Amino acid sequence: MDRVSEIGPTQQQPSPADFGFTVDHRLESGGARGSDGRPLGRAGTIRTPHGDIQTPAFIPVGTKATVKATLPETVAELGGQAVLANAYHLFLQPGSDIVDEAGGLGRIMNWPGPTFTDSGGFQVMSLGVGFKKVISMTEQAYSDAEVIAKTKDRLAHVDEDGVTFKSFINGDMHRFTPEVSMRIQHQLGADIIFAFDECTTLLNTRPYQEDSVLRTERWAIRCLDEHARQTAERTHRPYQALFGVVQGAQYEDLRRQAARGLAELRGAEAAEQEFDGFGIGGALEKSQLGTIVGWATDELPENKPRHLLGISEPDDLFAGIAAGADTFDCVAPSRQARGGTMYSEHGRINAKASAQRRRFEPLDPECDCYTCENYTAAYLHHLFKANEMLASTLATIHNERYIVRLVERIRSSIVEGSFAELRDEVLGRIRKR
Repeated sequence: MDRVSEIGPTQQQPSPADFGFTVDHRLESGGARGSDGRPLGRAGTIRTPHGDIQTPAFIPVGTKATVKATLPETVAELGGQAVLANAYHLFLQPGSDIVDEAGGLGRIMNWPGPTFTDSGGFQVMSLGVGFKKVISMTEQAYSDAEVIAKTKDRLAHVDEDGVTFKSFINGDMHRFTPEVSMRIQHQLGADIIFAFDECTTLLNTRPYQEDSVLRTERWAIRCLDEHARQTAERTHRPYQALFGVVQGAQYEDLRRQAARGLAELRGAEAAEQEFDGFGIGGALEKSQLGTIVGWATDELPENKPRHLLGISEPDDLFAGIAAGADTFDCVAPSRQARGGTMYSEHGRINAKASAQRRRFEPLDPECDCYTCENYTAAYLHHLFKANEMLASTLATIHNERYIVRLVERIRSSIVEGSFAELRDEVLGRIRKR
């Protein structure tokens, strides 16, 4: 990966020219096509001030400026090209001002490569209404605009100006607006940041979804203006690319409306400021993931990258890439690893299961990660049963490498023209288990 050696302040005026995206190859067969017949899937290169990202790419999640249980050097060794941290969590602890004083996200966590931060909008939904980190839901029933999970108390309230929420750490009340989110993310200093959006659930009513899409667009204009102000004021930092977030739940007309609107949007005061890329977010029905992503990418400009938020399962990755998504992030690989659930070429393996107790071979013999090259399934089983911290480290290395490597293979298959064959092979083996 191409990285710069210095991740501290720069003396150059930050400029959108410091960020860019090129399409290197198109998915000519085996993928979705736009309404004009063009292939939606592609392989490309995102250029940032701290290095290039070859896409499609999976971006490991370091929620609190750390990919849990691993060193930053390890993330690089397993193929991670960038990391994504959480603006909401870093605002609460240690504070975005402290990260700023330390020199930014990359500096404080000793990560020299590209970085992403999300806006906090997803945490408003997941923590605020009690749905935890579920992005893929099953639509079983509708409720009202104030829907929350059963047995949960509402910790966040949305109004036209922003969101008031209660800290899950100590109960303090805080206020996020588009301007606040932009200021926080500029303090965090990531190369790619996201506009503040409202992330709804599938249980919200259709009228509420319609209002939410329009509110997210109004917030997006405010984000563009504040982003331009922060960029002009903070000339000691490299340019940060701002991505707008496409919402609209499972409705085609709303997804297309949201994508078209964001693609054409400019700041109200900063008339030259536009989005550098786009995120596709919100709760969605897993079985419709590829279709929903395709609705959005069909409306988005070809020359800007698209990030699919909160996705990492192999079938979802193939579906998202075929529909035109370029990058992905998700906490699932590391979270599941810490619980002993391990990915493999033949489906998931429970490292804690008794079947692993005397299995003196790699957990996944076909994996090239550090864990599988140096340790046996029996040893992993022992570590988990003994509650040793090393279990989480070795398991996370394996799971993150499995997903990163899978997306690397998908990129190669797009270049080589073998995407459909790879998809059938990988998913066929997993489904046979």
